Amino acid sequence: MEIETQTLLASGNTLAILANQIAYFDGDHVTAIPGLTIYRRSNITEPMHCIYGLGLGLTVQGRKRVTLGEEVFEYTPGQSLVTSLDLPVVSHVTHATAAEPFLGIGLALDARTIMQCAADMNFLPPLKSATSLAMSVVTLDQGLVDTITRLLKLLQEPELIPIVAPLIKQEIIVRLLKGEHGPTLRHLITIGSQGQQIARIITWLKQHYAEDLSMDDLASKAHMSPSTFRQHFRAVAGLSPLQYLKHLRLQGARQLLLNEDIDATSAALRVGYESPSQFSREYTRLFGAPPIRDIRRAREVA
Repeated sequence: MEIETQTLLASGNTLAILANQIAYFDGDHVTAIPGLTIYRRSNITEPMHCIYGLGLGLTVQGRKRVTLGEEVFEYTPGQSLVTSLDLPVVSHVTHATAAEPFLGIGLALDARTIMQCAADMNFLPPLKSATSLAMSVVTLDQGLVDTITRLLKLLQEPELIPIVAPLIKQEIIVRLLKGEHGPTLRHLITIGSQGQQIARIITWLKQHYAEDLSMDDLASKAHMSPSTFRQHFRAVAGLSPLQYLKHLRLQGARQLLLNEDIDATSAALRVGYESPSQFSREYTRLFGAPPIRDIRRAREVA
């Protein structure tokens, strides 16, 4: 056990060195490998509302906290976070200094590849009633650390990236399915499972959140009773269907206000709110300030 721990620590140092070579100043560094991003922060950050999509996150230096509904996930060097569908979270770096900045690795995962790998691995299907939260944090095993290290080293051979990167990504997915993150991914890709039905509704909601929606209609789309739908939705997404819809609308409105020259009332109407006053109240509750003040603050920070 002591030898394994020393090996993991050494691998972690290698990942930190590689990440630091790519992200040598603060920011989000998109790499030549599709879906691979390196993050660097020299200070702790304010809590930020955002959407985490299907992907793998890894802390190689510093600490980070992610809140999903009432669940709080802390992940530190040597730990990884997997999200198996789009989830509205609050995320912030909790430990970082100029001498020892936060370094993180993000890798977007492909749902089709996950389904193909899971089918090839012949997992026993979960019970239809089984659900699992669509987010998990676990300690990395040595095999996964080595595979991610090879992915970062591949950036030093750009001519090989188009051919080799997909193979390494596939190995990462296989290791995730086989390891402790496996249930988080498998419940949501198994045809007929409750988790897969909720994932399908969430995909639909992302495209139609500005429409006039009824929770009963959503339950009908999922082929569940309203009470069963609410129960399984919260178990998978960490939020009730109504809370999830509010997060989508409010974050959509915030992006409109940041990127387009429109007022708060126009943004509210475009994301599905009928009452500007209700929009302002719920926006303030989520982001900590009324729309105009929040956008002004966000632009000053940027």
